[in-house]
Amino acid sequence: INAPCVILDGASLELCVSHHQRLFMEVACAAPTVICCRCTPTQKADIVRLIRQTQSSAITAAIGDGGNDVGMIQAAHVGIGIEGREGKQAALAADFSLRQFSHLGRLVLWHGRNCYLRSATLSQFVIHRGLIISVIHAVFSALFYFAPIALYNGILVAGYATVFTIGPIFSLVLDEDVSETNALKFPELYRELQKRRYLSIKTFLVWVWKAVYQGSVIMLGGMLLFEQRFVHVVGITFTALILTELIMVAVEVKRWHPLMLLAQVLTLFIYLASIVALSSADFIQPTFDIHFMLSVPFAVRVAILTAASTVPVWVGKLCTQYCAPRVVSKLA
Repeated sequence: INAPCVILDGASLELCVSHHQRLFMEVACAAPTVICCRCTPTQKADIVRLIRQTQSSAITAAIGDGGNDVGMIQAAHVGIGIEGREGKQAALAADFSLRQFSHLGRLVLWHGRNCYLRSATLSQFVIHRGLIISVIHAVFSALFYFAPIALYNGILVAGYATVFTIGPIFSLVLDEDVSETNALKFPELYRELQKRRYLSIKTFLVWVWKAVYQGSVIMLGGMLLFEQRFVHVVGITFTALILTELIMVAVEVKRWHPLMLLAQVLTLFIYLASIVALSSADFIQPTFDIHFMLSVPFAVRVAILTAASTVPVWVGKLCTQYCAPRVVSKLA
């Protein structure tokens, strides 16, 4: 199908930008292709700046291989330089450097895709990890008339933010939703990412709801299943919290990597070792009661809390995938 194309030289471009800037941008943005030939380096940079000013929601990318493209590359959101016969000035001034123009497809369709999806998932999990334990503390404080009593001591809070969760969560940077072959074979998959649905206000609110719901269920359920000592509710709720976070990571994984499995297993072993260490009599006030945590009632209560906090979220995710499947799932 023949499509219209706008072709301008340097003089025509200068005239349009100087006297008919708004009309020129309307026509240029409506046309599928705009070709500007024989432009000066200043004009190249001005075009990029003009697009950024008039199209605030657009993301610009400038690709060049010579010193006369440096201004354009630096003016764009993303600058890509190609090492060519004209030297390495463009490559040194760019955000990304390529040896060949043919590598551009792999940079955008594969590495760009993974970078966006992994950054979105990681940022949402970091928010969820911090918010869920804050909700647990808030609910606990509200149940005791906002008395200044801490549910978890500093060791547990520091461990939760580091060794108990950092491995599984940051292993998500290895996740892939589609193979490299399919990503390059079907460039249409990238169009779905341009809608910016994976990191938005909507996804932020969804993850906030997950954290509020799971934190409330764990704390309220822990109080209902409260045994004889305060240390019991600490062990029940904190163990359910760790397992909930691990299961949430497992639910979000689209393609397992060996290091992901290693992170999950190591985290469980580290937590089990910490239970033994924090139950020792060497502590002035032991954090856990190991005799209770090795009993069947403890395992039953933790299983109930973990299931109550994760199963509804998992079912909701399955319903969403069934009612509104992603393009990638249709391809698979």
